[in-house]
This record gives sequence, structure tokens and C-alpha cells, in this order.
Amino acid sequence: MADRATEEFVAHRNLLFTVAYELLGSAADAEDVLQETWLRWAGVDLDEVRDRRAYLVRIATRQALSRLRALGRRKESYVGSWLPEPLLTAPDVADDVALADSVSMAMLLVLETLAPTERAVFVLREVFDVDYDEIAETVDKSPAAVRQIAHRARAHVAARRPRRTVSAAETRDALGAFRRAVETGDLRALLAVLAEDVVLVGDGGGIKQAIPRPVAGADKVARLLAGGWGRVAGSASMEPAQVNGYPALVVRLDGELDTVVAVRLDGGRISGLYAVRNPEKLSRMDRETTLSRRATMPR
Repeated sequence: MADRATEEFVAHRNLLFTVAYELLGSAADAEDVLQETWLRWAGVDLDEVRDRRAYLVRIATRQALSRLRALGRRKESYVGSWLPEPLLTAPDVADDVALADSVSMAMLLVLETLAPTERAVFVLREVFDVDYDEIAETVDKSPAAVRQIAHRARAHVAARRPRRTVSAAETRDALGAFRRAVETGDLRALLAVLAEDVVLVGDGGGIKQAIPRPVAGADKVARLLAGGWGRVAGSASMEPAQVNGYPALVVRLDGELDTVVAVRLDGGRISGLYAVRNPEKLSRMDRETTLSRRATMPR
């Protein structure tokens, strides 16, 4: 029985991690949820479980919801702006457009504006296609209530997400133009790639220096970036990476990982710049993280 339980858990592990990460925006917390899920799963009589994927997702979601509420309290005392933990992702994540969109930094920040139950309902329904009855059992609501929550969450997300799904190629092109403009200090070129209402958000977590609050407006953001890069240009480098399913930039100072920069695109221009400097959030940038919406059954 233990071997069967282990096989099933391993087969669903990447799926469960993805569910937990989308709910929490933190890989460290998602890993803790996996541990808690395993402890509960190991004590289950598998012969009594009709749908093992659904059962595992239910356990993981409940554990993530408990942690999400606690995480909300921690964020209240967080120093500066809070951004999700960036993940170095495999190229195949980008092949699943729905998955890449759902784990993008821009979408995770939209999900942050939902209440915990709304976030769980939206993620389970829209990303993982869990049926309403199963979601209802997971969040202890009636199916009718879950449908209402899902409708409200979809409207909320639709009003805040980018107007259309942006391809990886478009993001790569915009980042390339952005990188060249920053490295050359070309303000005109930088203004050409930034949306007028662009917002720059930095997360140092009180450990690394970062802008204390978001900076809005193309002119302010462009001058801040050009001036900041000019001060470190001799020891800094920027290189492309695949982060949360989309192209991003990794900044190194003296060869050491310093900042991960993800972007949001609207209308072909960069409308959001998310710079994560908190070293506690960069620990998974040295290896690829596998994200998935499906179980991987052993051959």
C-alpha cells in the first residue's frame, strides 16, 4: 500500500506543486504544502479513493488555503513591496499557453487581489478544470455558491489582467529592446518600449536595497533605470532567462545573481516591471522548476 501511495503522489507531485504555487506565489510555501499533503495522503486507504487526482488536489488546496491566510498576515509586516517568488521554468511550460499565463508574474499579482477562497475557486476552475462539485467540497461551499464565486472572480481577473495573452516572442522582443535601451542609457529608446502608465515594483524584502514603493510613469521609470544602471554598469550584466513561463531578465553583479526582472505587456509595450532582489526568493533560480497541469504516470 505504501508503494502505491508513493507512486501516486510522485506522479501528481508537479501538478500539486503548481496548484500550491499558484495559490501562494511562494515556492517555499508550496513545498511545505506538498509535505503536509504527503503526510495526509500516506494515511489514506487508496481502495476507498475513486478519483486520486481530485483527492490529492483537494488535500493540497486545503493546506494551501490555510497557509495563504497565514501568509496574508505575514505580508502585512513585509518590508517594502511584496512580489511572488520567481521560478526558472523549463521551455515546455511556455508550450502550454494557459499554464504559462496562469503562472506569469503579472497574473500572480492579479490573483493576489482576490480573497483566498476566490483565488482557490478561480485557479481550480480556470486553470485546472476541476468541476464545481469537487471545488465545492474542497472549499466547504455549496456548488451554487462556488459558481457565483467563480463568476465574480472571473470578472475581477478580467478587469485587471492584460487585455490579451501575450506570446513569448512578443515578450522576448520587448525585453530585448528594453535591455538594449538600459545598457546604452538611451532614454528615447527606453521611453519607446515603456507604456505611459508603466509601474516599476521592487522587492528587496528588507534584505537588499529596493525602491520602497512602486514608481509610476514612463519618464520617472526610464530615468530611474538609466541612472541606476549607469552606477553599476561596470560590474553588472543582464541576460535572458525563462521565468514563470515567459522570457525575463536576470541581472548579475560581479557575476552573482542579484535581481530577476519580469514584465507585463499591454499593447506591445511594457506596462509592468517587477524586480525581485530579495535573496530568499531567488534560491530556486539555479535550477529549473517543473510546472504541470497534469499527472505524470509512471511507465
